[in-house]
Amino acid sequence: MKFKISYLYLLIGAAVIVVLFILSNEKSTPETTAGNIENQEMPNDEVHKGLQNPVDGNPSKGNVSSEVYKKMDMLKKEVEANPNDTSKMREYAEFMAAAHRQDEAIVYYQKILNIDPKRDDILFNLSIIYYTRQDYDNAEKYTSQILKNDKNNTQAIYNLGAIAASKGQKDRARNIWNELISKYPNDETAELAKSSLEKL
Repeated sequence: MKFKISYLYLLIGAAVIVVLFILSNEKSTPETTAGNIENQEMPNDEVHKGLQNPVDGNPSKGNVSSEVYKKMDMLKKEVEANPNDTSKMREYAEFMAAAHRQDEAIVYYQKILNIDPKRDDILFNLSIIYYTRQDYDNAEKYTSQILKNDKNNTQAIYNLGAIAASKGQKDRARNIWNELISKYPNDETAELAKSSLEKL
């Protein structure tokens, strides 16, 4: 039986990921408190306002306010006017992802990586998009890039185990998580790893 992952519906928003640290000089103000790849929930942001309990029970274009479309258009124009502004590009990409336009988000995340390939925050965002699509190979590819930048990134190590578990590679996931617990016993991801090991 494959590893059971938490509810991943609509996980990427204006601040989907809280990473343990970001190798960037740009400010980030994430709203979520869990950065692990498995425990993402619908963000409580302006894109998803009113979608927690939509009238008909299903989120749809009808639930999205005109203000969201205006902001989307404004962000796109700002990015087009300043194509090297990675801060605006990231904001737009996160907005696209939150608006269920992941393909567009991926394009802008890639543009940021073309400017600065060591942006772990962007690599995390891409890994989570692919993880939610169950494209575990690409999720692993971006997670591995984070670990090339910093082999001690415990969040990426944890996520690598989650990806392995989701691929049905239980022994590999177990090894990754046990090594994480052994090397970083006081890190909060060690607790996540312990909890995840119990579910394998």
